[in-house]
Amino acid sequence: MSLSVNWAVRLAVLVGMAVYVVEFLPGYPALKIAAIAVAAVNMAIWALADRSERTRDQYPPALMCAFAATTVVAALASTTPNGGTLLLLSFIAALSVGRHASLAVGWVIGLLPVLAVIAADLARSSASWGNVATVAGTILGAVLIGQNTRAYRLRAEQAASLLAQAEQLRQEQARAAALDERARIAREVHDVLSHSLGALGLQIQAVRAVLTDSGNVPRAVDLLDQARRMASDGLSETRRAVHALRGEIQPLPEGLAELSVSHQRRYGAPVVFEVSGVPRVVSADAGLAITRAAQEALVNTAKHAPHEPIEMRLDYNGTTTRLVVTNHLADSGTGPEPELATVNGGYGLAGMRERLLLLDGALTVGPRGPDWVVEATVPQ
Repeated sequence: MSLSVNWAVRLAVLVGMAVYVVEFLPGYPALKIAAIAVAAVNMAIWALADRSERTRDQYPPALMCAFAATTVVAALASTTPNGGTLLLLSFIAALSVGRHASLAVGWVIGLLPVLAVIAADLARSSASWGNVATVAGTILGAVLIGQNTRAYRLRAEQAASLLAQAEQLRQEQARAAALDERARIAREVHDVLSHSLGALGLQIQAVRAVLTDSGNVPRAVDLLDQARRMASDGLSETRRAVHALRGEIQPLPEGLAELSVSHQRRYGAPVVFEVSGVPRVVSADAGLAITRAAQEALVNTAKHAPHEPIEMRLDYNGTTTRLVVTNHLADSGTGPEPELATVNGGYGLAGMRERLLLLDGALTVGPRGPDWVVEATVPQ
């Protein structure tokens, strides 16, 4: 019900009660007019409360005092001859108390008019338990109805709030999932391009070095053929990355074995790949992280020790799956071919570490004696 309609009903009730008191109820006019006056003041305070910014769930103390006064005075007036109709004012006030007060406050205000009627009857030495029962049933019943209405309204508001929070949480989860997927795609694009283009860049720089340093055209043509094959392999790797994004990734041992053969064919460095432990299925993200770590390690060996032997071992143990890539460091008198460098600027291993950390894994890189070791670990 809108505020204007609500107030129209209140005003109509007040005017009707006032006319009824003045025109039709003889005896005790002062008490009956007092009840009407108190109700009018009550409605005035009520109007101020409705127009304020307070929550309507809990009215201010001044309005509660006005409700209490209305219930008491109107209840006393209702016990006078022909004044029973004024009990309606007590009912309305008690109903409002029940709707907008706590349980304790509502029942205290509801008991006040009952006690007032008992005290008035005792003072007149004409106790009428019928009056007491009527007042108690009417007012306490109004408080109970108001409390039930309040409880229903609060439950509805809480349900609406929970629904809004659930919708907000769903939107946040959808947004987080979208951001995670974007980050995953970004990592895949970076890893595929850094590996494929890095290897291709190495080969092109090798061609340039051969032509500028020795003018060996047949060797340069051979290197260009290798670069063409690398470009073709890069396209194949891109297709595999798309399949991986769709969750379609080949078993980890087979993928690493294929990667080893491809690297040996590209760079002429001997690669030994072995599997220890009992192979098991790992998650797509874990398998992809291990594969990318292997690719980055192989590209780095081509950069820093291009023709040195490489050992790559995939180890399945009880709690983790671990990849160890070991290559012998070049002697101090030899090094990479002139000006060879990867296109990723050295950020590949940092990206691998980030990818593994997201899976509660780890990446360690560093020398061990005469060897350089890259070790990637993911939980089972």
